[in-house]
Amino acid sequence: MSTLEAPQKLEKKPIKFSNLLLGSGLNMFEVSTLGQPLEVVKTTMAAHRSDGMAGAVTRVWGRGGVFGFYQGLIPWAWIEASTKGAVLLFVASEAEYYVKNFGASNFVAGISGGMLGGLAQAYATMGFCTCMKTVEITKHKAVAGGAKPPGTIATFMGIYRAEGIKGINKGVNAVAVRQVTNWGSRFGLSRVAENGIRKFTGKGDTDKLSVMEKITASAIGGGLSAWNQPIEVIRVEMQSKKEDPNRPKKMTVGNTARYVYSQNGLKGLYRGVTPRIGLGVWQTVCMVALGDVAKEWVEKATGETVTAKH
Repeated sequence: MSTLEAPQKLEKKPIKFSNLLLGSGLNMFEVSTLGQPLEVVKTTMAAHRSDGMAGAVTRVWGRGGVFGFYQGLIPWAWIEASTKGAVLLFVASEAEYYVKNFGASNFVAGISGGMLGGLAQAYATMGFCTCMKTVEITKHKAVAGGAKPPGTIATFMGIYRAEGIKGINKGVNAVAVRQVTNWGSRFGLSRVAENGIRKFTGKGDTDKLSVMEKITASAIGGGLSAWNQPIEVIRVEMQSKKEDPNRPKKMTVGNTARYVYSQNGLKGLYRGVTPRIGLGVWQTVCMVALGDVAKEWVEKATGETVTAKH
């Protein structure tokens, strides 16, 4: 007599310190190397939409040479890099567990977890960090009478005193839309690319991909997810300190989109997409290629087994 097997009980994965340390460490390395220069060029192109890549690089260099490419790194990009991985991992893991409990497939649960994690990232830390990075990159540096321009913290406090918490979180809704669409499309498109690589190489669903195959799949996913560049341009414009009397006084996602389109057309909404694709590829290389080395180091440092995927 045959007996029915009991359905496998769904277990919630614990959030380990080692996982958070791995994500934080890889993000910090990525942003401190090529990440911030690409971010600065991307933001400069999105804010100054008449600039091409060469023009943006020249403008950034003119602001401070090599150091111009690292504007906004300390402390804003470091705060963002060290916290966003932890927020994403925690929220995505919790969301994935509950979505699976409702009977969703692994694929749907993964995308849902990523999207909700991205949403949490935006409102927890990325909103004010991206705002302050954009302010640093776009604020007018020429001060009348040769006075010293305000420093990073002075700029932050000036915005806070004048506009409160809304001022330092300007454009947070656009950041949220970007993060949700980013993580949803990155996850989905990377999986599609992985399936294509498996078919091309004759590998089965359970066969492991090589490091180069993982990088290729994730880079394709990261690059193609730049389809949402218009929301990134809108976010930069909302947070920018660039002076323009034609800009809407009270900026929303909708009226900012109309303003950018009226000024620069459809091309303006995709300005900065090239360095953004480069940024996506570099993030992938850091997370995948350096993941195993970082994983080994974190396991030795914490004595825990790292279970996070990279």
